Amino acid sequence: MTLAVVRDLREHRAPASAEELADFETDVLAGFVLARASAGLADSTIRNDTNHLELIRTWFGRPLWEMQPSDADAYFGKVLRDAKPSTRTGRAAALTVYFQFLELRHRIELHNITGHVIECPLDEMNRPKASVDPLLRIPPSEAEIEQLFAGWREGLLTCRKFAPAARNYAVARLVADVGLRINEARMLDLDDARWELGRFGKLNVRHGKGSRRRGPKPRLVPLINGADVNLRWFIQDVWGLFDGDHTRPGAPMFPSERKNTDCSCGRATADVFRRSLAEAAERYLPTWADQLTPHVLRHFCASQLYLGG
Repeated sequence: MTLAVVRDLREHRAPASAEELADFETDVLAGFVLARASAGLADSTIRNDTNHLELIRTWFGRPLWEMQPSDADAYFGKVLRDAKPSTRTGRAAALTVYFQFLELRHRIELHNITGHVIECPLDEMNRPKASVDPLLRIPPSEAEIEQLFAGWREGLLTCRKFAPAARNYAVARLVADVGLRINEARMLDLDDARWELGRFGKLNVRHGKGSRRRGPKPRLVPLINGADVNLRWFIQDVWGLFDGDHTRPGAPMFPSERKNTDCSCGRATADVFRRSLAEAAERYLPTWADQLTPHVLRHFCASQLYLGG
C-alpha cells in the first residue's frame, strides 16, 4: 500500500492582475452595501459607512483588506488625531464592520487570490474610544416648543400644499412627543399603529436603531403626550389626500407625493422632514434658527419625560 501524492491546486493559480483586483474590490464593496441594506439599515447609515471607508481607502492607497494594525495606528493616531471624537469612532466602526463582512463572506476567496489572511487592523489597543467628556445639550423649553407648533399649525391654514405640509408637521410633532429618531418615523407603515395596545395605543417601530451598527432593533413605543391625537388626525384627515391605498401591505404612514413604479405611494425621505423643521424653526421659533433638528426634538422629549419622573 502506497500513499498518493496530493497537491494543492491553489499553489498553481496565477496571481490576479491589478485590473482583476480592482474589479474584485468594487464587487466586494457593492456586496457590503447590499448586505447592510438587507439587514434593514437606513440608506443614510449605509452611505455614511461607505463614505468613511472611501476616505480611509484614499489615504491608504491600497485595498483595505491589506491594512495592518500599524496602518490603523498611523491613521487614527496621526491623520485623525485632532478630529472630532464622533468622526474617529464613526470611522472606526465602519472599518470594523467592513472587516467583519470580509471575514464572513470573502476570507477564503481573498486568501486564494491575494494570500492575505483577513484580520481587522483595529483591536483593544488602538480602537478609538468615544469621548468621556459629557456634552451638555439643553433643548428648547416646553413653551418654546409650543410656540413652534402653534405657529406651524396656523401656517397650515394658508400653505400652498396642505398635505405634505401637514405630514411634515405630524412627523415633527411625533418626534417631539415620543422621541422617535427621524429615520424610525419615516420607515413606519400604516399597520405599525397598534391602537389596541395600551391606554393610548402603541407604535411598532420596526426599524429602531441597533447598537454598534448591528441592524434594526424593533420596539413598541406608547403614544403618550398627545401623540395618539396627532397621529389619528393625520391618518384620518390627511393621509387620504396622498391618493394612496390604505389596504395595501407596506403602505407608508408618511407617504411622499411621488409614486412608485407600481403607482403605490412612495416614502418621504428624512431630508424632507429635516428641511421642513428647519424652515418652521426659522419662521416660528427664530431663536432656534439653524439649531433645531429632529434629534434636538428627541432630546426635548427625553427631558420632558425626565422632568415628569
